[in-house]
Amino acid sequence: MVLRRSLRTSRTLTLAAAALLASGLALVLPGGTAAPRVPRVVEVPSRPAFVRPPAEAERPALVNQVLQPSTLLRTENPGRLQILLADGRSFRLGGNALLRVEPSLVDLVRGRIIAWIHPGSKGTTPLRIRTRVGTASIQGTTVFIEDTAEKVLFLSWEGQVEVRADDGTLYRLTSGQRLEATPQGWKGPQRMDVAEAQKRRRNSELLNGFQAPMQTLPVIERELGLRP
Repeated sequence: MVLRRSLRTSRTLTLAAAALLASGLALVLPGGTAAPRVPRVVEVPSRPAFVRPPAEAERPALVNQVLQPSTLLRTENPGRLQILLADGRSFRLGGNALLRVEPSLVDLVRGRIIAWIHPGSKGTTPLRIRTRVGTASIQGTTVFIEDTAEKVLFLSWEGQVEVRADDGTLYRLTSGQRLEATPQGWKGPQRMDVAEAQKRRRNSELLNGFQAPMQTLPVIERELGLRP
């Protein structure tokens, strides 16, 4: 009887560990060993939205789906996704977007992304987002990037954003500033006017329409004086 109860308890703990690991949450196991967090899909508020694990076929994105290194994410208008990374950083993807999740960065091939680091996060490694013209690094901030055929737009919604162009030039943005890479060259950084910022706040499909929280949104509204 004791052995049967012990086996049942062990099986319960194993199933619980597997469930929490799949959800991307850290788990402290008996003996003090912590199971690692893993990147996962948090929300799919609209479709089409797809996940393609390495060496596998593309499939519809599912909430709590674990993302292996080199997984491709793809959305078609009006599809959107919210992702929680293993280090606790988050991003939302939308538009006709294509992105690869890597252990040390995310690689935006095209489309729109808004990424943020939770206020109070103790992590010291910046979140890096690579694009076809350069790489943005954020630490304790919120950045929006839009990659289209005509240009690549970098926008700091709040905090410090560094963009290192492929030619080595370093640009620094602060809250409310934008930077564009066009065929004619780089433009900015320059500050958005209040009307543009307010229009983006109200119309952005990445700032609105999600149930999962975006922890830096109140900071954005406060710093830029915006209304929902």
